[in-house]
Amino acid sequence: MGADREGARRRTPARAVAYAACGAVLLAGCASMPDSGDLRGVESTPRQDTQVRVFAMPPGEDAKPQEIVQGFLEALTSDDPDYRTARQYLTADAAKAWRPEAATTVLMDGPSTEADSPGTREDADEFSFTLTGAKVATVDAQQSYTPATGPYTSNVHLTQDRKTRQWRIDTLPQGVVMGQTDFQRNYMSVNKYYFASNTAAGDTFAPPTAVADPIYVRERVDPMTQIVRSLLNGPTRWLGPVVRSSFPTGTALKKDVTLTPDDRSKLTVPLNDKAAEVGTERCQEMAAQLLFTLRNLTPAVEEVDLRAGGAQLCTLAEGQADTVASRGSVQTPTSVYWIDAKHRLVRSRAGSDTMQADPVPGPLGAGDTALRSVAVSRDEHSAAGVGLDGSRLYVEPLVEGGSVGEPVVTSRGRTEDERLSAPSWDAQGDLWVADRNPRDPRLLLLEQGEEEPLEVLTPGLDGRVLDVRVAADGVRIALVVEKDGKRSLVVGLIERGKESGGQPVVTVVEPRSATPELEKVTAMSWAGDSRLVVVGREHGGVEQMRYVQVDGSTPDVPAPAALTGVKEVTASGDDRLPLVAYSVDGIVRLPSGTQWQKVAEGTAPVYPG
Repeated sequence: MGADREGARRRTPARAVAYAACGAVLLAGCASMPDSGDLRGVESTPRQDTQVRVFAMPPGEDAKPQEIVQGFLEALTSDDPDYRTARQYLTADAAKAWRPEAATTVLMDGPSTEADSPGTREDADEFSFTLTGAKVATVDAQQSYTPATGPYTSNVHLTQDRKTRQWRIDTLPQGVVMGQTDFQRNYMSVNKYYFASNTAAGDTFAPPTAVADPIYVRERVDPMTQIVRSLLNGPTRWLGPVVRSSFPTGTALKKDVTLTPDDRSKLTVPLNDKAAEVGTERCQEMAAQLLFTLRNLTPAVEEVDLRAGGAQLCTLAEGQADTVASRGSVQTPTSVYWIDAKHRLVRSRAGSDTMQADPVPGPLGAGDTALRSVAVSRDEHSAAGVGLDGSRLYVEPLVEGGSVGEPVVTSRGRTEDERLSAPSWDAQGDLWVADRNPRDPRLLLLEQGEEEPLEVLTPGLDGRVLDVRVAADGVRIALVVEKDGKRSLVVGLIERGKESGGQPVVTVVEPRSATPELEKVTAMSWAGDSRLVVVGREHGGVEQMRYVQVDGSTPDVPAPAALTGVKEVTASGDDRLPLVAYSVDGIVRLPSGTQWQKVAEGTAPVYPG
């Protein structure tokens, strides 16, 4: 399930909280296999219905070394809390030292096992095996997903107990390993929420902006308690530099707590004494973090009750959370915009069945200046447009009257494709644009769309920026970066500061690939708090449109219907609104559950942002 499919989750039963007793799959760890010989694969369990619980079997009496290894690997894919059954395959010392939560390694297929000493005598009292496979991803101790490539190799050693004569694993790698199919069945992606660090806790003048931090949790092992513990532990290392938590450092759930909402959909959250002294405003921010986080996990929680030090700290209902903090992606735009056949900026009511287009008020809708690409501010009060030849950027209010003023940015690129990218507005009202001039490539920021262009620093970004889209939270940015003919989608963090003289400094840091398997990304747009819609193709493949998470994982939602010749695409954070694209057919849209529909002639469709 995708972390951003909040609307879909809220229309389905709370499968993360309670499960029907509709069946179980037993994973036997005692199949008859030789303890030496050829390379063998641990087959991934076929994907099951999400309500089916999967249990592991303990080691069989007198199981051979290969059977012990096989049974242990299969036990890792079960829904066994704390991996109790998997630990039965280990010696007592190994069971104490093993930390399954250290990491999860995801392989293309299940790990293959090969005995290191196939000629060893049958009466030997130790065996070792090599586990191999092709890496797909890793999930670290913070439950953060990272795509991975290359071979996986690890060793497992077994010894035979001198008294019981039973084989057990005494040396093994930390963490767990499983095939991609088992990972998809066992884990789900959820967003936990923090606040952009440019607003202070309890700041009544600027409500904090919520920022999604996607992680993976075991879907059928008390996911509610898992995600709350992870939230309290703080943001993932990647997002940490640009967000803050309203929970005091060291705040944790009380020991041995399992979180379950009551019959009135209220969730009581008992915290340790680290949170006992927080004030009401800060407590409400803490509650908002919880509600935002649980909202995309289950619809069963409508109110949270925070307690610490033997007393109630505060309560907050779901409907109040959006007044405590803002989530830019859930703000529904009034219109969708594009450039018509006369190169004017036009708009239509967002979600309208007819999408009747009208020129926007102001000079960009008058047609005096032909436009190539546009962006509309998130409050829909201003628009930025790039002229038809790509060399000039204009910013104008969306009000009647006036004429196009002087350009705010000019590019000296030799061709249209080497000049300015489509612009993008952030949550603070600042305007971003890339100058694609290969002789002087720049990523530029104009504060409030009016100030002198500020060149954004991009340490660690290897390549030329071709396209830019800023997330609704204002602290993450998606970039299409070209190097050596390859066009990749990169997501970075926006850090803001000032020089000693007071001059602003803006830097994009920690860039990471969101689509490592795509060779050429041609279009992209934010499509939720932690998700983007991307058009591109793999090496030797055909062009396709898909959803991706900012961490590089693929959300468990259907890909958009196929569309030929897509040049631009736009999405709203409100998933009730259709995707809109520019293809060889003109302006087309994709309402939920239908096929693409042509709605107008034109180019460059955009939702605000």
